[in-house]
Order: sequence, then C-alpha cells, then structure tokens
Amino acid sequence: MNKYLSAAAVGAISFAFVTEAAATEWNVSVWGKRRAFTEHVEKLAELVSEKTGGEFTMNVSYGGLSKNRENLDGISIGAFEMAQFCAGYHRDKNRVITVLELPFLGVENLEQEVAVSKAVYAHPAAADEMAQWNAKLLMTSPMPQYNIVGTGEPRDELSEFEGMRVRATGGLGEAFKAVGAVPTSVTATEAYQAMEGGVVDTVAFAQHAHLSFGTINQADWWTANLNPGTVNCPVVVNIDAYESLSDEHREALDSSVDEAIEHYLTNYAALLERWDSVLEEKGVQKVEIDAAVIDEFRTKAADPARDAWIADMEAQGLPGQELYDLVVKTLAEAKGGS
Repeated sequence: MNKYLSAAAVGAISFAFVTEAAATEWNVSVWGKRRAFTEHVEKLAELVSEKTGGEFTMNVSYGGLSKNRENLDGISIGAFEMAQFCAGYHRDKNRVITVLELPFLGVENLEQEVAVSKAVYAHPAAADEMAQWNAKLLMTSPMPQYNIVGTGEPRDELSEFEGMRVRATGGLGEAFKAVGAVPTSVTATEAYQAMEGGVVDTVAFAQHAHLSFGTINQADWWTANLNPGTVNCPVVVNIDAYESLSDEHREALDSSVDEAIEHYLTNYAALLERWDSVLEEKGVQKVEIDAAVIDEFRTKAADPARDAWIADMEAQGLPGQELYDLVVKTLAEAKGGS
C-alpha cells in the first residue's frame, strides 16, 4: 500500500467527509396519525429538505419515539430534536403558554390563534421557561375553539353540565369545572376508549381530533357554538440541536415556519368546510346552544379563571398580568386587521 495518497485521492476523501458532515437528520416526535393537527410539521419537513437539496431531513414519528405526555421530557434530554406537545398535558412545566388556554378569550379564527400564540411565544418569560427544558418554541399548532360530543340527550342547558364527566384539559377543564362538570385529562389517544367505556360522558376536542380519534363515531350530538376555548400545542426544537445547525440549515428551518403554518391553515379550512357533511354522514345532531346559556357559562368561568391564573402566575414570579394583557392587545390588533 502506498505511503502517500495522491492529491486526487485526498480531495475525494475530504469531499466525502464534508458531505457527511453537512448532512443533518432530525427525529420528530408527534402522536396519533397524520392529520390536520400535524400538517405543518409534515410541510416543514418537506420545505427544509427542498431548500437544502436533501441535506437536512426530518423523520416524523407518530408515537414511535415517545408518549405524547413525555415529548417535552424527551426534548430536554436530547432524545429527539423536535416535538409537538400540548400545554395541558403538563401545565407545571409550561406555565407561561397556559395563558392561551384561558376560557372565552374571544379568539374567532385560526389566524387570530396564530397571532396570539406568536406574541406569547416571543415573550422573554416564555423563552426562559422553555429553555429550562432545553427547548425553543418554533411554531404553534393552531386549533379552533373546542366543542363537545356526547351520547344520549343533548346537554344544552348549563344545569345539565352538573356532574357531567368531560374529557377536557387545561383551562378548558377548569371552565367546565366552574359550572359543575367533572373534567378528566385523559390523552387524545385515550379519549375514544374513555367514551366507549363510560369513563366520560362527553369529549371536548377540535373538529380534526373528533375525526382522527374516533369520538365522532361514538357521538349522538355535537355542540356547534359553545366555543369555550381551545388548547395550545407548540412545536419545539432542542436548543442544542438548533444551535448546532449550520447557518444554511438554520435559515432553511426558520424561513419555512410561516409557509408551513399557511399550509396548515389552508388544509384546516378545507376540513371545516366539509364538517357539516361529516356530521350528517355519521348521523350526529348539530346542537346550537342558546346565547343566554353561553353568556351564563362565560360569566361563571371566564373572569374567575382569568383572575385565578394571573394571581397564580404572579405568586410564582411570572408576569401573569403582562402576559394576559399581551394576549388581549394582540387579539384586538388581529381583529382590527382582519
């Protein structure tokens, strides 16, 4: 074997090492199956790969890397580079963003949900809290206002919520609790079995989740306009993984977020357009709640929940009032511009 390699051979080996070093492969932990809720993650992976000529790829895993309640823990230890989670799964770990789960905030559409989420995610308190888990907030997973499905006779009076066992997490759970319901925070993937087994009477979800997790197939009725609030489910990246990206790959990731969100919004709009036909096809009654009932619900749930949340955050040294005011201000601006 020759002691010295030719210049051409050295160049070829060097090129091979550079090529290998330039390749980036991320694992992404989500759950369930591919659905409207994950379309921005799928689009992000597609865009990043396109922009980098296949050098930066993402493997999106539906439950294969972690349980949904453990995704933030997985990010913190670097078990994977990107993950999606919902604030209500572990409110003590992501206190700041739970402001977005307060009931009856007045968010009217997904564009407004994106606006308020972006504002809160950009607040230093949110970034600092996520940094404790080695996580960087990348983008939200905007969902419409939740509504409930149930079996038997429709519950369209507030008195009928008394003792109602409802699958509802976070601020939504607190809202239902305020009117006498009994919330349980079983995960989305457990909701169908909980409904089928009689563990819960009703399930609160956005439309895509009622479809994806099969609760609509158990339902006799669906509340079309209760709209008590929604949950906030960010997509985060491991800070070490993010900072180790090359400038080119980091730019490909950052510049793809808005386009991925736009794709999500377009896709979700199509789902909402066909929702009524889904209800009809499955024989589910569409229940319109009287405005007076909704007002009563809001009075009992919204103000007490807001005041309690602000007091709780301030007691923990977090800017609760400032965060709530930020949501109100951003929402007013979003409505003014729409």
